[in-house]
Amino acid sequence: MAKVDEISAFLPLLQKKDRPGCTEHYVLHCYGSEPDFVPELSLVLEVDGEIIGHVMYAWSHIDADNGCKIRMMTFGPISIRPDYKRKGYGKTLLDHSMRIAAEMGAGCLLICGNIAFYGKSGFVVASTRGIRYADDPESDTPYFLCKELQEGFLDGITGSYRDPEPYFVAMRNPEAFEKYDKEFPHKEKLVLPGQLG
Repeated sequence: MAKVDEISAFLPLLQKKDRPGCTEHYVLHCYGSEPDFVPELSLVLEVDGEIIGHVMYAWSHIDADNGCKIRMMTFGPISIRPDYKRKGYGKTLLDHSMRIAAEMGAGCLLICGNIAFYGKSGFVVASTRGIRYADDPESDTPYFLCKELQEGFLDGITGSYRDPEPYFVAMRNPEAFEKYDKEFPHKEKLVLPGQLG
């Protein structure tokens, strides 16, 4: 497991994900200059000297129903090179990064993802812990997930969470995204198992 100083080291890896509407490589390219970016948790996973995976974390917050802002972390993108998927590398990278996040004082993590994967690392649907997804507050939102890193951190807390604004950089500035995306080889956008859509 190696920490990287320059985000650009794993940008080509992201472009290999073949996710519909893939913008993660641009989000990652831009997020490094954001104040909530956590450089200690910009990690890559190497096998035989080759980068096969990465994860990036950011500080965020829950808007508690009592009016307080509860500081916590989120992560993403996280990816494993396609030829190394389903071999345990994603879980290894995730679990390692969560230990560091806990050591840094994060009480919980909130993400959007597939419970079939993240449930293996202790994530639960966030609504079961009283946290609503701001983009879909009336629903249980089965892909909005939570993981306590400090036992009891969410006890007595209800509220909502909104993805950090930097995650929407490609949507907010489509011209800049298109220009950046053209620096990479064209990839057909495929729908693959485990994607949100």
